[in-house]
Amino acid sequence: MDSNAKPAQYGFLRSFSFAFAGIATALRGERNMRFHFFSSIVVLLISFYFSITKFEWLFILMAIGGMFALEIVNTAIERVVDLVTGEYHSLAKQAKDLAAGAVFVYAVLSFVIGIVIFIPYILELF
Repeated sequence: MDSNAKPAQYGFLRSFSFAFAGIATALRGERNMRFHFFSSIVVLLISFYFSITKFEWLFILMAIGGMFALEIVNTAIERVVDLVTGEYHSLAKQAKDLAAGAVFVYAVLSFVIGIVIFIPYILELF
């Protein structure tokens, strides 16, 4: 065994710090990530207020978690493309546009999920 090798547990636990650093980087540096974060807080508060069902919670949490994950992947793709080329290249633009398109599709889906879940609760108020 290599004397410089670290125990597997150290590497596993350390990977969490890298993940949290990535999330913090996205929240600090990406306007859209902050928008999704604050929107998520509003959605969570509304969900608690209406006491949505466990099944509805699953959809809400999947929408929120998926949105965060996809936004982070989009940011990573943008950073890698910027690292590889500083000049305009049609493939670099396509890579960025495709990643942004994926985020947009998921954002629309998340919005629709929210509408389907919350409209009946809102209509009950009136």
